Amino acid sequence: MNEEDTTTKTASHDWSRADAMTESDVHAAALSDPDAQPLTEESLARMRPVPRTKTMRQALGLTQEAFATRFRIPLGTLRDWEQGRAEPDQTARAYLTVIAREPETVSRALGSGLPG
Repeated sequence: MNEEDTTTKTASHDWSRADAMTESDVHAAALSDPDAQPLTEESLARMRPVPRTKTMRQALGLTQEAFATRFRIPLGTLRDWEQGRAEPDQTARAYLTVIAREPETVSRALGSGLPG
């Protein structure tokens, strides 16, 4: 693969055709796409939600080890939360909420500083 293959290419699109579609046309077009099929009750039951801690950690660009160290959470506990083996208790959820809203403040208060 070369750079030309990976660059974004602009293409004109006939929006008037799309605008002219009825809701049932749009629904039928969506159902005809094999990669965009609606979820069934069975597939929903098999799905596991992504734990909030993992999403937050990734948004901060931290590894599990760095997140655990920076916010003084035992690494095993963080792993259990992220892998769905355990759920944070009420106190931990409150702490995670504060981290999500003010990660730099929490890090500074703990003396572990975020790079910035």
